[in-house]
Amino acid sequence: MTASSIRQIKQHIQQLTNETANSKLPSFWLTDWLLYVVEKPAIFLITDEDYQLTDSEFEQFNAGVKKMQQGMPLAYLTGQQEFWSLIFTVNEHTLIPRPDTEILIEQVLTWIKYQPNSVSSPKRLLDLGTGSGCIAISLAHELNTQRSDSEAESWQVVAVDMSPEALKVAQHNAVINDVTDIEFIQSSWYDELPSHGELLFDVIVSNPPYIDEEDEHLARLVAEPISALSASNHGLADIEHIVGQSPKYLRVGGLLAIEHGFDQGDAVRKLFVDSDFESVRTVQDYGGNDRVTLGQIKSSDFC
Repeated sequence: MTASSIRQIKQHIQQLTNETANSKLPSFWLTDWLLYVVEKPAIFLITDEDYQLTDSEFEQFNAGVKKMQQGMPLAYLTGQQEFWSLIFTVNEHTLIPRPDTEILIEQVLTWIKYQPNSVSSPKRLLDLGTGSGCIAISLAHELNTQRSDSEAESWQVVAVDMSPEALKVAQHNAVINDVTDIEFIQSSWYDELPSHGELLFDVIVSNPPYIDEEDEHLARLVAEPISALSASNHGLADIEHIVGQSPKYLRVGGLLAIEHGFDQGDAVRKLFVDSDFESVRTVQDYGGNDRVTLGQIKSSDFC
């Protein structure tokens, strides 16, 4: 391609989209990438079709298209992804936040909203496997930044991840989103957390690896960290560990909320029930697939 006006590139994008239909390269990735390169708002593609890209803009656009065709997600090209109305930096050490994960945020906030106020304040929330920090930061933003001191209790949020590189990204995201009340800890799940007395949590959330290690779709995810995506035992190994150990870290009546695969709802609910949870239910995502399972712990008596 040698032409470089907005109109000609839009035609090229349409051609690329048609050619790559089988690879499912989203057309909005290409237009969003074009807007990122020329640093213009979306309306620019309609109002300024005669705009000529500079040589450097044209080269950058083509180089990015080639990388996306090779499997790199748009968010890794731009280095950012919107989630829960906030902007998050992402890189090869973190998963890219997905819209379905907002279901987890919504469910946790709804549960908290309808809990009676108690004398034990601040409340404590734990995010296991925080990655980019999108869950912990979004929840802290809603629970603390947006709260009225006279109407809501304060919350202490703890976010853990095994990867020091991911934690650096999460800490950066907390800063750029002006969320200061989060403690970041390097830990493999609960390993570095005390499990007694006043340090128990009111809420534990997690979006752990849940794709079966043998799933053929993993071959397409060439850019994102596989360790954050897949788990053994048909994708259930990390979920089993999180659910099984959670009663040691939850207060009586505390909430556990986990994101999981579309075909894992039955298995995850059984794990919850077997670990002494009640009010167990699974919520579907925007596509009508099982996505988040929640439950409240019955008792702190757990050995």
